[in-house]
Amino acid sequence: MKKKYKDEEAGAYSCVNHISKKTNGIMNVILILMALACVLPVLLVIIVSFSSEQSIFENGYTFFPSEWSLEAYRLFFKMGDQVVRSYGITLFVTIVGTVFSLAVTTLLSYVLSRSDYRYGKPLTLLLLFTMLFNGGLVPSYMVNTQILGLRDSVWALILPMSLNVFYVVVLRTFFKSIPMEIVEAATIDGSGEFNTFLKIVLPLSKPGIATIGLFTMIAYWNDWFLGMLYIYETKNYPIQTLLWSMQNSLESLKQSSANALEYAEMANNAPTNSGRMALTVLVVLPILCAYPFFQKYFVKGLTIGGVKG
Repeated sequence: MKKKYKDEEAGAYSCVNHISKKTNGIMNVILILMALACVLPVLLVIIVSFSSEQSIFENGYTFFPSEWSLEAYRLFFKMGDQVVRSYGITLFVTIVGTVFSLAVTTLLSYVLSRSDYRYGKPLTLLLLFTMLFNGGLVPSYMVNTQILGLRDSVWALILPMSLNVFYVVVLRTFFKSIPMEIVEAATIDGSGEFNTFLKIVLPLSKPGIATIGLFTMIAYWNDWFLGMLYIYETKNYPIQTLLWSMQNSLESLKQSSANALEYAEMANNAPTNSGRMALTVLVVLPILCAYPFFQKYFVKGLTIGGVKG
């Protein structure tokens, strides 16, 4: 009887193990296909950026162009001042905007996470109300241009995105997971509120802050709408707005050229399709390089609320 029971148990274990291996194999295939679906478009953009216009005209966008060319990148070297300036503006906006946004978000989230804060609930409701209902585009445009005077200013690319209520709610929940006993112990030892926040709460919150920082950095880097809305001088365009401008027309080339003859020559010989892809590569490359530095914090931030046993 015992032998029969052991045989049945071994058979059941073997069956479960076989199903588990089969399921893992199917999941691995699905994940590989999903990864390829993400990687292949990026690879196609890079290949097209090194393709000649004639090749794109004859064969369309393909992984195997009939003719390779660096003409698209030579085009940007010709208008290098504008590209470098736009890159500089975008880097400044991304770095300063991310730091400023994280400072505002973490301070506000920590205050709202404290149960002993008297106005926590009313302030939270007010923030949630603004997330659901806002004044709209026209009032915000009037406030930023006529009251704050942010037209054609780099601060017009930073301040409107400096506070995201969703990120405040996420960090508020994250701060609540920190045991209050640690904060109380620091207070008993004579630490002030701000000192406790800087030296105890922030180091314990690195995964959550890094995750929100990554999202904020990507939002600032990828934003083109604020540049289109508030920036009128082409020389003050961030790189994403410059890409938008070049995708719509060659007007940006005209404004960056020294004279009309140079513009005519550039407009006639400009690699339009490969040029768009080349500028896309130049725009995407820095943010791709930033991902590995945030990866461990990003993964930990997503799993920090998981059940541990």
